[in-house]
Amino acid sequence: MTAVTLGMPRVRGRAPAASPADGLAQGRPDTDALVDRYGRVARDLRISITEKCTLRCTYCMPAEGLPAIPREHLLTPVEIARLVRVAVGRLGITDVRFTGGEPLVRRDLAEILRLSRAAAPDVSLSMTTNAIGLDKRVDELVAAGLDRVNISLDSVDREDFARLTRRDRLPDVLAGVRAALAAGLAPVKLNAVLMPETVAGAVDLLAWAVDHGCHLRFIEQMPLDADGNWSRADLVSAADLLAVLGERFALTAVGRDDPSAPAEEWLVDGGPQTVGIIASVTRSFCGDCDRTRLTAEGTVRSCLFGDDETDLRAILRASDLDEDARDDAIARTWQGAMWVKPFAHGMDDAAPGRDPESFAATARSMGAIGG
Repeated sequence: MTAVTLGMPRVRGRAPAASPADGLAQGRPDTDALVDRYGRVARDLRISITEKCTLRCTYCMPAEGLPAIPREHLLTPVEIARLVRVAVGRLGITDVRFTGGEPLVRRDLAEILRLSRAAAPDVSLSMTTNAIGLDKRVDELVAAGLDRVNISLDSVDREDFARLTRRDRLPDVLAGVRAALAAGLAPVKLNAVLMPETVAGAVDLLAWAVDHGCHLRFIEQMPLDADGNWSRADLVSAADLLAVLGERFALTAVGRDDPSAPAEEWLVDGGPQTVGIIASVTRSFCGDCDRTRLTAEGTVRSCLFGDDETDLRAILRASDLDEDARDDAIARTWQGAMWVKPFAHGMDDAAPGRDPESFAATARSMGAIGG
């Protein structure tokens, strides 16, 4: 069996004021916003809070799961809330989403939400989840401040689901979806990764989503699987999917309401329901990216496909900083990390000077980065 690790991204430590490492001496404009060299501004924050998960999806995790992150390396609820406060209050973040692994495996998830809500009362707080166990916790999470959920659901065929996730848990996921709908977490979004073995069932999945009032989004598989089996030759593209869905549904392109939104939208049978397709590989939207990410260990990851990470946990736990200086250092370091964000991932044919077949996978898999 091949050993699987969390990867060894390049981690940058805390930088002194006005050093080249934090971006302030590299022509960065005088703004609090998380701007990069290409004029993009990050407003959407994804915070991974664990590497653990109750499923083992083939495009995300190895069968045995990821190596455990030592508990002392994980951010605490208080630390997460502090970063949310700085991100929203100082850096212009307007949307915060908690990811994993699977966020529901953290027993203190409600506390994370409660403290984050107190730190940023007006920001949108959402969660990406597989929904296993959500039916038992949804009320406490909504009371703590949860606004929305994105639920991973790749198939409504029980055998296909079990094959892809390596767990026979489809009934539990569907119970979680229904609980989210009943709790009013609208819109409930479903995310489905396009895989060769499940694309034939895409029409049934879309029909189920339409019947239950969920907004379904299909996602082209990216080279972020822990087993390293991704191949462009096996890619199910947006064009492939549209051909399959078009055999059963009348789809009318409506595009994107927000240029930074990753999904292109199509009306289903004239509407009002829509289906989205996130064509991460074949129709790159890097030029409009507005995301910034924090790993479960507290490092900034400016690009999903870039291995540079910048440590904020060390600043959070530094004993030589008072509270104001700590917030200043967090903001400055975060700004510097985003300033040097790369322009594009390089998987698409249009990336200048790139051979799409030579794209190198990241050191971390999706399960270790957070969605």
